[in-house]
Amino acid sequence: MFRVLFDHARAARIGLPEAVLCQGKSRRVIEDLLEALGTPGMESLLLTRLEAEVFFSLPPRLRARVDYHELSRTAFAGPGAGRGSGNVAVVSAGTADGGVAWEAARTLEYLGIRHTLYEDSGVAGLWRLAGRLEDINAAQAVIVVAGMDAALASVLGGLTPKPLFAVPTSVGYGAARQGETALACMLASCAPGVAVLNIDNGYGAACAAARVVRLL
Repeated sequence: MFRVLFDHARAARIGLPEAVLCQGKSRRVIEDLLEALGTPGMESLLLTRLEAEVFFSLPPRLRARVDYHELSRTAFAGPGAGRGSGNVAVVSAGTADGGVAWEAARTLEYLGIRHTLYEDSGVAGLWRLAGRLEDINAAQAVIVVAGMDAALASVLGGLTPKPLFAVPTSVGYGAARQGETALACMLASCAPGVAVLNIDNGYGAACAAARVVRLL
């Protein structure tokens, strides 16, 4: 039977603990992971892309072992590596980008990094972003989450001096092409120094921000 082989030394090597991508894994594997919680090397755990129907089909005693957040599809138990350092702003263009933005925020929470989530800050109503800019710039790093034309990354990239990590989302009508348009727009941004993550990869953005703020 298939078992997950954990990279228990990852936190010591790079300062970030291993996380488990649940997408594509069977319910039985998820059950085995939660059964192992509390054993040596398994005092903490972060699960990403854990669908609600899978989570709520698990036995209640296993569900009780983790903190589950349905919108972000994340669950965690115990502390991640390197608690209590850094401060990150997570800025999303619209509430439709919430799943990805919350995945980033929940990952930061697991890693013990202070963060504030600024939702619905898209450029269609620039006053929303302008009113939050002073608070956003008080953070040590910024994660921008946007779909459609992803213009928020360029706009905020020209307004903040802080390290900026942009995450395109698969939100938008036809020509948005499941996030490919947002990805291309972020990669082609005229704002210098904007780092771009993969489509819908809020987890990866949080890890990138964590690497930076822990050096500051």
